[in-house]
Amino acid sequence: MTVRLGLSLPQMRQYSLGTDVPDVARAAEQVGYESLWVFERALFPEPATQGLYGMEGVPWPDNYRGVADPLVTLTLAAAATERARLGSSVLVAPLHNPFQLAKSLASLDAASGGRVVAGLGTGWSLDEYAAAGVRPFEDRGKVLDEVIDVCRAVWGPDPVRYDGRITKIASAVVGPKPARPIPIMLGAHGRKALRRLVDHADGWLPVGMGVEQLAAQWQELQDLAAERGRKERIQTVVRVNAVYTPKAYDGSDRSPFQGSADQIVEDLVAHAAVGLEEILIDLQSTPRDARELKDVATEVYEKARAAGV
Repeated sequence: MTVRLGLSLPQMRQYSLGTDVPDVARAAEQVGYESLWVFERALFPEPATQGLYGMEGVPWPDNYRGVADPLVTLTLAAAATERARLGSSVLVAPLHNPFQLAKSLASLDAASGGRVVAGLGTGWSLDEYAAAGVRPFEDRGKVLDEVIDVCRAVWGPDPVRYDGRITKIASAVVGPKPARPIPIMLGAHGRKALRRLVDHADGWLPVGMGVEQLAAQWQELQDLAAERGRKERIQTVVRVNAVYTPKAYDGSDRSPFQGSADQIVEDLVAHAAVGLEEILIDLQSTPRDARELKDVATEVYEKARAAGV
């Protein structure tokens, strides 16, 4: 079965937020991409007090300087498109006030005609948690739980009531409501996070780091869902962070999704065989501007479809 293909919107500092986001969003929808995605990087610590993904000694990539706000980016894309779904992979939920995040997502869904996909995660940056000041890093799992619960309450019928650690809603009318139930998807790995997903979320947002690893994680999640008696299907969107080069990468140790458009598509074919529903392709890191990003995104899309992805 052909998988759906999504494209990550241009948020990095080589792009112009106000003009390039609508331009790329429109072009991607016209080419055939079925969804448009953002990620969240709130700041760039300098000097870095913590390595990338919390790994000691691993530097942050320079293109993480000046990443545009994800909800502003999605709003620009929503105004420029008609059909493409609008997702986050991921919003670092504990950096946000739960009530305000729920209301913003509901407003965006109402404005876009029911196209929002709320992809949430806990993040890893101590500096971002310190700057946001919502709760300490150690409370990230509990805050994510509350965000999910508050979203369900705020998006549901009025009067809204909720009594949590951060959010207190005695009884209130909260609008606008989403145009339809917004799916909540989680970027989860590890047993505890996967249990949260199975019990409380609609879908899974893994990162494609290799076919065998992805297939094993997917099987683990399906086994856990069966173990816990889940009946609803788990929606799936796998993120692939592609490093595009005009010429083919000729190294024998090529990482997945690194190289020419043909090599990226070769990896897409392999990952599609795992059986997930959708692949989100992030191509924005290496193009110099929006025109180049559109050209690369078009080439990858057309070659992927020709290859049966």
